[in-house]
Amino acid sequence: MDASRGRNGIQLLLTAEQEAQQIVNAARNAKLARLKQAKEEAEKEVAEFRAQMEADFQRKLAESSGDSGANVKRLEKETEAKIQHLKTEADRISHDVVDMLLKVVTSVRY
Repeated sequence: MDASRGRNGIQLLLTAEQEAQQIVNAARNAKLARLKQAKEEAEKEVAEFRAQMEADFQRKLAESSGDSGANVKRLEKETEAKIQHLKTEADRISHDVVDMLLKVVTSVRY
């Protein structure tokens, strides 16, 4: 009876070891499945965040390029006004400058 009891004990240990291995394998598989699910969720969140940031960037880019067009037009108008002012001033004083230069060049100094 001791021999059969010993065999039963060994058989029980082997059965318990197999059950433990199955539990470990099931836990490992559950862990891998959860990691895969977490990775997929994270990738989805990253994609949504990236899409939102890209949309914000495109919106800001459109807003700023619209503003730059207005700025360019404003600067062109200001530049044209300054050019006209300089031409007017040059026309107004050019006669005086020519007279002054002629006086300097024609005056004789020894």
